[in-house]
Amino acid sequence: MRKGRKARQASDAAPARKVDYRNLKNPFPQMKAFSDDHIATMHEAALDMLERLGIKVLLPEARDAFRKAGAKVDESTEMVFIGREIVQAALASAPKSIPVAGGARDRDIVLELGNLVFQPGAGAPHASDRIKGRRPGTWEDYQDLTRLTQHFDVLHMVPPLVEPQDIPMHLRHYATMDAQLRLTDKVPFVFSRGTPQVEQSFEMLAGFRGLSDDAFHAGSQCYTIINTNSPRTIDIPMAQGLIDFAKAGQVSIVTPFTLMGAMAPITVAGAITLSHTEALAAITLTQITREGAPVCYGTFTSNVDMKSGAPVFGTPEHFRASLAAGQLARLIGLPWRSASGSAANSNDVQAANETQFGTWGCLMAGATVVIHAAGWLEGGLTVSYEKLITDIEVLQMVAELCAAGETGGADLGLDAIEDVQPGGHFFGTPHTMARYQTEFYEPLVADYANFGTWTERGETDATTRATGIWQDILAQPSPIKPDDNAMGQLQDYIAKATAAGGAAPVS
Repeated sequence: MRKGRKARQASDAAPARKVDYRNLKNPFPQMKAFSDDHIATMHEAALDMLERLGIKVLLPEARDAFRKAGAKVDESTEMVFIGREIVQAALASAPKSIPVAGGARDRDIVLELGNLVFQPGAGAPHASDRIKGRRPGTWEDYQDLTRLTQHFDVLHMVPPLVEPQDIPMHLRHYATMDAQLRLTDKVPFVFSRGTPQVEQSFEMLAGFRGLSDDAFHAGSQCYTIINTNSPRTIDIPMAQGLIDFAKAGQVSIVTPFTLMGAMAPITVAGAITLSHTEALAAITLTQITREGAPVCYGTFTSNVDMKSGAPVFGTPEHFRASLAAGQLARLIGLPWRSASGSAANSNDVQAANETQFGTWGCLMAGATVVIHAAGWLEGGLTVSYEKLITDIEVLQMVAELCAAGETGGADLGLDAIEDVQPGGHFFGTPHTMARYQTEFYEPLVADYANFGTWTERGETDATTRATGIWQDILAQPSPIKPDDNAMGQLQDYIAKATAAGGAAPVS
């Protein structure tokens, strides 16, 4: 193709493509699973259950807090009966917008309806990749996956990724906090594994960021995930976590894990109503502990395979449950967390289909935080290095849709349409040449070569290409350069705390 002088000048001036995936707004119209009237009925049913049937709360301190707030408590059964006026007051005081500080100011996020935050897979006991295979998660895996999370701007928060099982539980929180502060500047995660570990994690984070106790408590610096024990139970570590995080002004993301047909009714409406009931109880505990404490509504509701009892994800029922949860979140006005995920055992077509379908359920539901959006396999038993990379492709394409918009008419290309005669082409027009490097998404994993070229290159499939991508990322030095003084103080703290025996995961 011969270019004219004008086209060559436009080509020479074409800028390199720049993307910004750090602050996303959900651009998609939100779908409904049920009518507004049915959602209102589900909310009223949840309030009625809390008032009439109650919820089992295993932590005495939490039961005492509910009692002081006006709830009825039966100590012999550990059941708490929460009046709807108590729940309604809690929903009124819970903040609708929650700023959370990253390690760098350009990593700060705001959790509120309409915003969109992605996390990779979290909480898995195993890791897997094509080189080492499937294995129990290690300290090396935790660091590697933290670095991969840091690398991609479309991931906004650091989740617990995999359990580093080669580090004893009473020392593990030192290792995970060290990795998060040393290898990433994104919003960090703190496990709710008892007050001693939580308080030490807060101390490490505040010291590293140079914050006084008052400054740390004045704004959210980290978050935790709180899972209720369905049906209708809040156990000791989770209740203690709600209290500890509320007192410190840090974010609790409340997430009942209700599986239809197992620990929840088999219908979507029934399972979500139970999930909503449990979430309201946990949210209420944060607010009676500290009015205005930052808390997110959440759900992780899917179904089970009725042949085996195994949890499944990325199903139509999972999708509909996310839509229903979104309706309830908008009803109470709180930012909320949903989840994608896959039950597949390898990074195959099943895994891709389930994760993408589950992710679209979250997007259509208007979720604020989408967790398990990259890398999650086996229903949460494994985080796969290759799947993390191939899922990132989808998240980045979603982010492109979030950023798409009108450009004042220049995007219409009217001059180009006038210049090109019928039967011609647009390859060499100034309109094309000025935009060809910036207009289209550049794939991370996908190979757009034709069959002949792909064959000549070795017929490499997407999973194999993903291996090369994560290897290349990890072969480079970490881009995070923490302050030497802050890093030294953190290491001193960890050394002294370790020598003192660490902290057991007890409340």
